[in-house]
Amino acid sequence: MSHLSIRVVGLDLPARVADELQQSGMRFWDESPELPWLTLVALSDCRSSDVAERLARHPGQNQVALLAPEQSELAAAAMRAGVQDYLLIPVAAEQLLALIHRLHRLEQPDTSLVVAAAVSRQLLMLAHRAAATEASVLLSGESGTGKEPLAHYIHRHSSRADKAFVAINCAAIPESMLESVLFGHVKGAFTGAIGDKPGKFEQANGGTLLLDEIGEMPLLLQAKLLRVLQEREVERLGGHQSIALDIRVIASTNKDLRQAVDEGSFREDLFYRLDVLPLKISPLRERKADILPLAEHFLRLYDTQDAGNASYFSDHARQLLVAHEWPGNVRELENCIQRALVLRRGQAIQAAELGLTADKDTVAPETDSAPSGLKASKRQAEFQYIVDILKRCSGNRSHSADALGMTTRALRYKLAQMRDAGIDVDQLLQRAGHAA
Repeated sequence: MSHLSIRVVGLDLPARVADELQQSGMRFWDESPELPWLTLVALSDCRSSDVAERLARHPGQNQVALLAPEQSELAAAAMRAGVQDYLLIPVAAEQLLALIHRLHRLEQPDTSLVVAAAVSRQLLMLAHRAAATEASVLLSGESGTGKEPLAHYIHRHSSRADKAFVAINCAAIPESMLESVLFGHVKGAFTGAIGDKPGKFEQANGGTLLLDEIGEMPLLLQAKLLRVLQEREVERLGGHQSIALDIRVIASTNKDLRQAVDEGSFREDLFYRLDVLPLKISPLRERKADILPLAEHFLRLYDTQDAGNASYFSDHARQLLVAHEWPGNVRELENCIQRALVLRRGQAIQAAELGLTADKDTVAPETDSAPSGLKASKRQAEFQYIVDILKRCSGNRSHSADALGMTTRALRYKLAQMRDAGIDVDQLLQRAGHAA
């Protein structure tokens, strides 16, 4: 970590802490033009209303607040203002170094999760903290927000990463079968049990078990689950032998489990057993900055074209993606991109091909909607031919016009038509490695 620089504002670190930082390879920022990688900002003398302004004075790649133990309101204000995390004063070297390692790991390539919004980055930091422990995690959020991918992420960054990750959807399995699926059974335990079979708990032993949609589990089975979690052992259905468990449990739900406890549909003791480290995933409409990066991710994932002919979104399509409310969250966005790739008529995916609706005051109308039928096919073929010639001529307009048998002025007119139709020629040439 010798390339990482640190700046401390409003507080002197203890000499022992500073020495350990330097021994670990960190260097203290020396007012160089490049901003520090980590900025520690003391906020203990600050009011909640002034936190954002104080942080804005000291920009940096990663900001961490330094607070007194009793300043929970300031901690909340700092997180809302976009800090990555906070530390309590006096700063301990072990805690600071652990934080630095977590922040550094966050920057390592991991294509499984796409995060851009501040709230998503903070969630990822909390997930890293959770992964470093053995405590149970409760993931909550609307359907389709990405609870299972986050559970996978926690498992991959935990000490159990090389062990099994097993997921079970408690809402998708009939109540009569759920107990057997979870705990396993022995031969003859019920009609059709022709042999011994391990349950999901045994399959995940040593690793991580995800109990998806835990809020749908019947009350009777909740009591049995609670016992397994408390005793850390399981008995197969119809059997009498206890099997010791070494397991990390992650539960997820799209319900308000606290409300379910109040209504009597979820056991309070099980809720507190699961809710050790709660992580709430915001709906996509509340993290607009994630929409386009996610859309681009799904476009790359499902586009079957080669790199030179890769699809991209027109400006109007991008506007519509951001303006849409996404009631189905990330799952709806993924389906939308797959549908658009099927419906597209060219490399540029148009707003109409997304199959979405939005407030007409939010999204500007398309300047030139593509005609249908034979005329559209001919026009698309012409545009594609022009792009191919431009690629062949390395983007040179004069040589391309000669190859097309037209004047450079006529070519400029055609390129303007293509831009109006949502075809970004310059972007296509850049992707193909040619000068625009």
